Amino acid sequence: MSKRYWLIKSEPEEFSIDALAKVKSEPWSGVRNYQARNFMRDGMKVGDGILFYHSNCAEPGVVGIAEVASEAYPDPTQFDKHGDYYDPKSQPAEPRWLLVDVAFKRKLKRTITLSELKGHDALEEFALVRRGNRLSVMPVTRAQWNFILDLE
Repeated sequence: MSKRYWLIKSEPEEFSIDALAKVKSEPWSGVRNYQARNFMRDGMKVGDGILFYHSNCAEPGVVGIAEVASEAYPDPTQFDKHGDYYDPKSQPAEPRWLLVDVAFKRKLKRTITLSELKGHDALEEFALVRRGNRLSVMPVTRAQWNFILDLE
């Protein structure tokens, strides 16, 4: 199967591209949206490219590149009764929530802002710029990937 591309969102106050650079690889835990989970479970494969996006901050935008570093596996945070992501309906024998490991590749030379992305007709079909799209994990076409990185 050919390489696929994705965008993942993270609030920089919670986990930034700099934090990923320090740890090199991180389990992408806490995703609690079924469509985003399904992208990780059914679509993401080791080696796929990831645009790392800072959200809910002064200047939201694409800030780095990462890659999928593992196949999907159960997210342990769903079983932590004292954690923010606990799901009492999820059982170890049948976990609801999965994650993939995300590995740092590099920071971009600059932030490619959401407002800049919205200004390009070539990205009008890009899920990120569509009104109301709040997914934390979303697919990116190869053409969108190349276009965005050419903006760097």
